[in-house]
Amino acid sequence: MAKDGKTVSIIVPVYKTEAYLKRCVDSLRRQAYEGFEIVLVDDGSPDGCPALCDAYAKEDGRIRVVHKENGGLVSAWQAGVKASSGAYLGFVDSDDWVEPDMLVHMAACLSGSGAEIICCNFVINRPNGETNHYHGLAAGVYEGAQLEGKIKDNLLGHENRRISMSRCMKLFSRDLIEENMKYCDLRVTMAEDVNITLPALLDCQRVVVMEGALYYHYFYRDVSMVHRYDAGMYGGIRSLYRTVKEIYRVKDRESGERQADREYIYLLLLALKNEIRGGAAGFGKRTRKICKDKENRRIVEENPVPVSDKTNRMLYFVLRHPSWPAVLAARAVFWMYDHVRVTAGLGRSKDIGNQG
Repeated sequence: MAKDGKTVSIIVPVYKTEAYLKRCVDSLRRQAYEGFEIVLVDDGSPDGCPALCDAYAKEDGRIRVVHKENGGLVSAWQAGVKASSGAYLGFVDSDDWVEPDMLVHMAACLSGSGAEIICCNFVINRPNGETNHYHGLAAGVYEGAQLEGKIKDNLLGHENRRISMSRCMKLFSRDLIEENMKYCDLRVTMAEDVNITLPALLDCQRVVVMEGALYYHYFYRDVSMVHRYDAGMYGGIRSLYRTVKEIYRVKDRESGERQADREYIYLLLLALKNEIRGGAAGFGKRTRKICKDKENRRIVEENPVPVSDKTNRMLYFVLRHPSWPAVLAARAVFWMYDHVRVTAGLGRSKDIGNQG
């Protein structure tokens, strides 16, 4: 398949999703669009996924399979990019699925001029229901001054992002991915898609935000595990912050440092939630240590940010005023909220907001 024209490669990282892989791959095989390929990347999955991938490749000539040692999500999609041949690249996670007309409608938005990104919208599917989600920007075509002002100067640093930083639900010109893969730090495990989507958006010359277009389905397998404590989250956030600052520096974006600092503040709210809501023994000490870190204090004091979400407002107060009473009060609020939801049989829902 030649790397030209409007040929599309869809890259699917696969790891421990045996129960969901058929739904994902079948949704791609049903695409009405012609001239595309599916690259399944088996990231050393220990279940039946490798055999399933090979079986699909035998059934469908549009499917190719890459088997590799386990290296994590970023290494998996990178391997898929290297094995792919399309002029445009899309990404689908192997426990998600897409609507059958997704590629037809997204490809119709392509200009073929290069350096462009097409963005559709998405549905979040949970065991207890589903919700529709849209990019913060109005639907339309963004080029020139609009692209610079409305997108590139406002990509990060908002409570709710103007454009989702997920690599999914998008079609990228191939060069935008290949030329920016060098920024992907395999050590970053928190919002790792920012590593590639941010530089790609900063380099692009055309962005299309589609109207409606609820083509991509994000599936949350176990909502009861969403708020399990992640001991490495804060370290991952700091690594991501350094990566984002470096991307903005290399891309010579005047507003970059401010965007990075403001984004870091919203990320710190996630770190505080992780400690206060999910942390066990020592959560209060760790929470106050984050808040009182010298660099964190400087960034928070120099970059006041608007916060509208009720939970975020509480966490932002703790970030600015990390007293023991404030930390314990926030802990009590989360406990009561979770207790009510579990008692009602609602479970816990995924946090989307700023990290979508």
